[in-house]
Amino acid sequence: MTTPIRILRNRGIRPRKHLGQSFLQDLNIANKIVDCADIRTDETVVEIGAGLGIMTGLMAVKARRVVALDVDPIMIGILRERLASFDNVEVVETDVLKYDFFSVLPPQSSEKLKIVGNLPYHISSPILFRLIDFRRCISRMVLMLQKEVVDRIIARPGTKDYGIPSVITTMFCRTERLLNVPAGCFYPEPKVVSSVLKLGVREKPLVNLKDEALFCKIVRLAFAKRRKTLVNNLRHARLPGYSTEAMLLALQDSGMDGTRRAETLTAEEFGLLTNCFMAKEKA
Repeated sequence: MTTPIRILRNRGIRPRKHLGQSFLQDLNIANKIVDCADIRTDETVVEIGAGLGIMTGLMAVKARRVVALDVDPIMIGILRERLASFDNVEVVETDVLKYDFFSVLPPQSSEKLKIVGNLPYHISSPILFRLIDFRRCISRMVLMLQKEVVDRIIARPGTKDYGIPSVITTMFCRTERLLNVPAGCFYPEPKVVSSVLKLGVREKPLVNLKDEALFCKIVRLAFAKRRKTLVNNLRHARLPGYSTEAMLLALQDSGMDGTRRAETLTAEEFGLLTNCFMAKEKA
């Protein structure tokens, strides 16, 4: 395999720091990531941050179709050159935070996408939440993230890492850390350890939510001041359509102790609280 260093130096290109570019150069790790995606010959894969195409080529020999996304026009040119021999690869220059994943599949299609990517660490959380928004067209995600981010996503209630990403991701996905990846596997080397995270999208959320957007808002409100109790956070919260009294009554109706902190609530309990809020709205 031609290394990222050689590819870039042969073209006189330097990684662009403002885009968070750090290219995976360990082929063994790349193969492990692709294997964990369990790509079938009838599936479509969307790769986020395709970069130099190291994983793209590996996926192209397995999948029916690969859509390789990157925001950097220089990388787009390299991808199109290096992947020209594959007739099942589509290279797209786009900002993933604006990309419509539904557009990849035909309207009314029952097919689900698989998402694979080495996410830019400075925007990894917004990308993850956007992918969750598009989960109805996704079956599985295998993502490279900063280890500390993965720690927060897979954290359990009552632990220091448990927070908004833990609750929202758990409600909609099954998560598993697959492996940690040392900084030396990348060029240039990041200052952090990375982790590969597998997310299997649940067919249905853990709780039958009456309003998924409201669920996410309530989770964020509850963690607004981490050391404050639920009742104190709700008392000072601003949620359009709900008075402070209505929010506190919803908490009471849920049967949860208002002196608990958000970090002690499970995703299911946040789901119950959300549905109690909806009942107050309709009252």
